Amino acid sequence: MSSSVPFDQPFEEFTRWFAAARAAEPLAEAMALATADASGAPAVRMVLLKGADRRGFVFYTNFDSRKGAELAANPRAALCLYWKSLNRQIRIEGAVAPVSAAEADAYFTSRPRESQLGAWASLQSRPLADRAELDARLAAVRERFDGVEDVPRPETWGGFVLRPRTIEFWQGQQARLHDRFLYTRDRDDAWQIERLAP
Repeated sequence: MSSSVPFDQPFEEFTRWFAAARAAEPLAEAMALATADASGAPAVRMVLLKGADRRGFVFYTNFDSRKGAELAANPRAALCLYWKSLNRQIRIEGAVAPVSAAEADAYFTSRPRESQLGAWASLQSRPLADRAELDARLAAVRERFDGVEDVPRPETWGGFVLRPRTIEFWQGQQARLHDRFLYTRDRDDAWQIERLAP
């Protein structure tokens, strides 16, 4: 039987689990991002979690990449974070929307300069003739921004926030009798929680 919980509870629980993971794992923010195109064909890849609060879960990418195109056509996604040392997993599903330009600018400014230049040089997901083509694009970008202190954010690069409809917390247990708790957001923006069989 499900029960209602305070709105902040799943986010507070996530914050506790994520803090424990960052203390135990070398790349705790790595997460699988699953998307689907307009026909429903799925794709999954690893991205980095760059923000988590009551709005949802934030990651950044090139809008012209495969995932960017899929999110434009079908703005729903799923995330999965797994921390082997803690035997824990969190699965998140919901609608996705772009972050504001100001938020994307602020994060882009915080990135190392080489990462900023790489965002300009890479036509993410598009075919390359060879590595030399990418190296040449990067050299051209370096020349373009030589002497420019603040590299601007490309218009094709920005962030998304996934607003969760469900958040599942999974804690591994002996004999594969794991603990699973599913938070589901209802139409009134309240959370219902239920325990799932392993």
